[in-house]
Amino acid sequence: MSVFPRPALVGLPGDRTAAREIASSAVTTLSAVLVLFALLAPKDLDGLGSEAFVRLPVEALLGVGLVLVLRDGARRIVAVSAGAVLGLLTVVKAIDIGFGLALNRRFDPVFDWGVLGNGVDLLGTSIGRAGAIASFLGLTLLAVVVIVLMGLATLRLSRVVVGRRTASTRVTAVLGVVWIVCAVSGAQLAPGQPFASRSAAAFAYEDLRQVRAGIRDREAFAAEVAADSFRDTPSSGLLNALRGKDVLFTFIESYGRVAVQDSDIAPKVGAVLDAGTARLKSAGYGSRSAFLTSPTTSAGSWLAHSTLQSGVWVDSQHRYDDFVKTDRFTLGGAFKRAGWQTVGVVPAHTEDWPEGKVYGYDRYYDSRTIGYHGPPFSYATMPDQFTLSAFQRAERAREHPPLMAEIDLVTSHWPWTPLPRLVDWTAVGDGSVYNPMPSQGKTPDEVFTDPAKVRGAYGDSIAYSLNSLISFVETYGGDDLVLVFLGDHQPNPIVAGAGADRDVPISVVTRDKAVLDKVAGWDWQDGLHPDRNAPVSRMDTFRDRFLTTFAH
Repeated sequence: MSVFPRPALVGLPGDRTAAREIASSAVTTLSAVLVLFALLAPKDLDGLGSEAFVRLPVEALLGVGLVLVLRDGARRIVAVSAGAVLGLLTVVKAIDIGFGLALNRRFDPVFDWGVLGNGVDLLGTSIGRAGAIASFLGLTLLAVVVIVLMGLATLRLSRVVVGRRTASTRVTAVLGVVWIVCAVSGAQLAPGQPFASRSAAAFAYEDLRQVRAGIRDREAFAAEVAADSFRDTPSSGLLNALRGKDVLFTFIESYGRVAVQDSDIAPKVGAVLDAGTARLKSAGYGSRSAFLTSPTTSAGSWLAHSTLQSGVWVDSQHRYDDFVKTDRFTLGGAFKRAGWQTVGVVPAHTEDWPEGKVYGYDRYYDSRTIGYHGPPFSYATMPDQFTLSAFQRAERAREHPPLMAEIDLVTSHWPWTPLPRLVDWTAVGDGSVYNPMPSQGKTPDEVFTDPAKVRGAYGDSIAYSLNSLISFVETYGGDDLVLVFLGDHQPNPIVAGAGADRDVPISVVTRDKAVLDKVAGWDWQDGLHPDRNAPVSRMDTFRDRFLTTFAH
């Protein structure tokens, strides 16, 4: 007889039954948690507190009631379908949160899918294109998993409800009365968090309204584009006060009001603008500045470019998509009709841009044709100084008719690091002088661990872009130059802060006093540094004001 105790027997039927019951309860609990999270989760990070989940969702009560009255076949179809819809709403909420952080606006479920592709391209500048694509595919797979799991979870819960029909009916009836009382009384556990919740239904309704509004807006936008008092203006009535001038419209990426006012960034950037005003004045240039309200914020530079050029409010991707299919009379078209050579300089473009034909450029330079052989700086394909130098060599350094150009400067694009340094203009060459600079700067990973460092990097990038432009005017300006430079939009909320306005600085620089006297009628402030009292106007008003002012 053994002196050792006999080992306990496992795997008996009773043990397996207990294990199955525990697993079943765990699955049911997880299903309930998943569904409640989907019903109660807010659409932005500000509402993502514990109080958001201590609420009673009416959708859950209605769902239980529906399950109780349906036959088995219909119940399964409705449960899985409702779960899939709830999963899709959860995915859209997550995308909304991402759009809020990056773009300070909601996701448009009809027209914004193309923006996701731009996001992949942007992410590729930090982790490589392969990594960005892998991340996008991973997130897509996760979205599919969420939708499938939500369908399975609602199916599971529907079976539990039907299996405990009497108890489910009683509990639902009691909670229904509680919900009605709380809804009528407006009971709240926290400000803006009513205990009687209908957040999922409200979210879905908001999305449907957004879709409907977007569709209706296309008709309104078509009418705006068609109404154009300058479309048929002859060349003799266009831009006569600028004859013989090279007129450059230069966008500085993410150059917003936060860079010059009421922020810890403003002193650094303001010092650059004040010093630049003095430097240009000593070289014979005058300048005036104000603010324009951009149609976009955080991103979507092309919306601002098209708004300034067209004189219509292009504040969404669907408006932009419609705009580029029109023959709207743009600033580029006006200069071309009046006899100028027109040029587009878009260093951020790495692929063909057929939409650009709407601007009527005679010549167009992108990252492939501008002749850059240096390194990229995160998103920025090339330093702003090189962009300006290449434009000068290709266009203004030779005998040429008067030029009109839109030049986009991208060094100050997110993630604002690493940054190039200004070099002597004679050393710019093909850009190989910049080869060692990216490795000498901070990486985005180093900077984005600290919001203060992010803001500092943004300020440094704006200072670089402004210094490049001011130095360009000092070096290559001349009596025939009229420079209009402005921001396209405010930076994202990490820098600009939640709820920031959409104002961007705009300045005009020239040696010609007659041109400045024309601008004086706009009441813009002297110098490059607009203060809080500077006038503000919408960006879509600029085209008509500019064409009217300089017609004669």
